[in-house]
Amino acid sequence: MRSEIKEYQAVEEAAMKFVKSVAEGNSKYAKELFIDEAVLFGYLDGELEHGSIEQFYRNVDTVPGGDHFKARVDVLMVEESLAVVRVLEEGWGNRIDFTDVLLMLKMNGQWKCVAKAYNQNSDTIEK
Repeated sequence: MRSEIKEYQAVEEAAMKFVKSVAEGNSKYAKELFIDEAVLFGYLDGELEHGSIEQFYRNVDTVPGGDHFKARVDVLMVEESLAVVRVLEEGWGNRIDFTDVLLMLKMNGQWKCVAKAYNQNSDTIEK
């Protein structure tokens, strides 16, 4: 059963913690969103990143979004306790564009991210 619009808004609000962390170069907001067991998968400059979400926190804390960083959150699906969110990022670190997919679950009344997979746009890969 499709959820009501207010639930989509709650998911978007939760996902904005991800965007705020990336923009500010501070993982503290993302740590409110991701569960401790969350996983990460994607290629950064051609190198596979996978495993604990801690790698994402290290990346965010090392490289701020930058002066020209932009992001857009699209809530693709909300089905009761499951949500899929796409985040488009442009100019992370003044260089990289990403498409992130966040898999979220409603846990104890709060939307939490359990997995993040991403694609780095090929024209931003540094070789």
